[in-house]
Amino acid sequence: MNSTPSPAVLVVVGAGPRATGLLERIAANAPELWDGSRQLCIHLVDPHAPGPGRIWRHEQPALLRMNSMAEDVTMFTDESSTVDGPVQPGPSLAEWAAQFSGRGPHHAPYAEPADPEVLAELRTLDGSDFPTRRAQSAYLDWVFRRALAQLPPTVTVEWHPTTATAVTGPPDGPQQVHLADRATALTADLVVLAQGHLGSTPAAEYRDHAAFARRHGRFHLPPEFSADADLSALRPGEHVILRGFGLAFIDLMALLTEGRGGTYRTGADGTLTYLPSGREPVLHVGSRRGVPYHSKTRYRLQGPRPPLPRHFGPEAVDGLLAEGRPLDLRRDVWPLMAKEIGFGHYHELFHAHPERTAFPWPDFVAAYDRLGWYDDEMAALVATAVPDPADRLDFEALDHPLDGLAFPTPDAFQDHLRDHIAQDVTRRENPEFSADLGAFLALLSVYGQLPRLVASGRLTARSVADDLDGWWHGFFSFLASGPPGFRLRQLLALSQAGIVHFLGAGIRIATDETSGTFTATSTTVSGHTTHATALIEAYLPGPSLAHTEDPLLRGLYQEGALAEEVIADPTHTHRSGLLAVSPADGYVIDPSLDSPHPRRIALGAPTNSRAVAAFARPRTNAPAFRQNDAVARALLRALRATEAETATSPVDGRPLRALFTEGAQDEEHVP
Repeated sequence: MNSTPSPAVLVVVGAGPRATGLLERIAANAPELWDGSRQLCIHLVDPHAPGPGRIWRHEQPALLRMNSMAEDVTMFTDESSTVDGPVQPGPSLAEWAAQFSGRGPHHAPYAEPADPEVLAELRTLDGSDFPTRRAQSAYLDWVFRRALAQLPPTVTVEWHPTTATAVTGPPDGPQQVHLADRATALTADLVVLAQGHLGSTPAAEYRDHAAFARRHGRFHLPPEFSADADLSALRPGEHVILRGFGLAFIDLMALLTEGRGGTYRTGADGTLTYLPSGREPVLHVGSRRGVPYHSKTRYRLQGPRPPLPRHFGPEAVDGLLAEGRPLDLRRDVWPLMAKEIGFGHYHELFHAHPERTAFPWPDFVAAYDRLGWYDDEMAALVATAVPDPADRLDFEALDHPLDGLAFPTPDAFQDHLRDHIAQDVTRRENPEFSADLGAFLALLSVYGQLPRLVASGRLTARSVADDLDGWWHGFFSFLASGPPGFRLRQLLALSQAGIVHFLGAGIRIATDETSGTFTATSTTVSGHTTHATALIEAYLPGPSLAHTEDPLLRGLYQEGALAEEVIADPTHTHRSGLLAVSPADGYVIDPSLDSPHPRRIALGAPTNSRAVAAFARPRTNAPAFRQNDAVARALLRALRATEAETATSPVDGRPLRALFTEGAQDEEHVP
């Protein structure tokens, strides 16, 4: 009689950075929580190579870059991480890249990327450089291979390069994960959904614009991931309206200019001049704010790191929750958030640039700590202690830089916005203004404290809709998720060359049936209308379970086996489009059970676990790493407790431990 127990089986749908981070935490926690008396088989299901996944796949234009410096990207826990499992530090992207030029030690398992262009980039990559997404793809591939190498012998991983189409099975029994390319489903004890950022079919507004474009032979692109967008139909010289001035626009700008053969010449003073190829369309860009996202800083702190959190940490959140009443983010929470960000800003200013302050830091912070952000006394304190208005933090001016401004002609506005962009880039590249980096670090700290507040259910439905998912998400991205400075310098050159035109704030898009054109207007240049034969929605698809392109999530939603997050109170109902999960452990809320499904977990972008990005800046106690660790530990405990109820599925995946340890590579694996 065979007494060997059947393997425990975990199926992870998605194999990108989020799944990779989870696997790294499983490997870290396995010595404590997996005793090796039973095999654990982990199946990864993703048509794209594990590690990078779809968004960070190698097969995308080399022009596309990250908006983070190489030294600011890590997939590993560190001394700041408050996790129950073991902290296992690892190299940042910059530290990992240094091994290929001999500037740093080798990191096992060592292997040079197969793409010679990526290898050449890594050999010259500096910590303050903004890497290509292909370089990040190579880093994520290595992180995945390292996680594989650290798993104990009783844990195996198989990759199925296909799409998961459905999950079935009772809450008290094995789950069946159905795959697109095989008749027999994978049988699992537990299933983790980690598909990452997903596309969606166009909503009604975009369908109307698409229908207009078809009627008149025009071009329309709904929200799309830049690397996936087909721009080939845009003709040289064609006028294009782009709604959106964030990172998606920056990517599209690069693809439609350099991507079509244009080049930049650098003058003796460092000014860029764009040399067109003649194949570029003419781009007209506007948005709600009417200005591009703020440039990323390219310097380090000049003073000591601010001790965060200080004014908006766990104790502050506890205090808000203890009030036992509905909360409004702008009224009740934002003043504490603003004070925290201000603390980061002024901590750096007083420590790194004391010559621009009027009295010592201890005196300032003693007064600062006892005042509210919007108190008159706070304004007086800052005005006295910080003589130069350029060194003061004014959120309202930052948030709406074009408010109250109107220009008589489009040309007058072009001049104004070029000056605004040039000043922003100069400031973000000048360490004399390193207080901006102190504010940025505090922004990250604030962002990491919000999930617990949101999970409490105390924010009103209207505040979640308008303030959290609306204003705060946009404001955070505007301040903290902007492009590298060189991209904005390129934007200036394109503006001077007449390739890019600025439309202004609060743009309104309409259609003109008579001329068969899309139109754009803005209060910034009153009375002026721009006509174009193409319209691009230059932002990413929003979350939508009803419209998601993912067949598994769409099917579960239609069956009523998962739920969209709905926040309702007597005054408002907010449907976020996000997948509702249990806040503490990520278990999928199943409406048919009126409770979390005990066999299904979801992590990452499609879920309502807000503020959980897959990778992070070092030493920021990243929320994603905390969640990955908690879920990995819960999974190992649950899998250890399962009975031998899952019959072994036919093995047709790729045994990755053998694949990587033998150094083998196949055509679908990203090097």
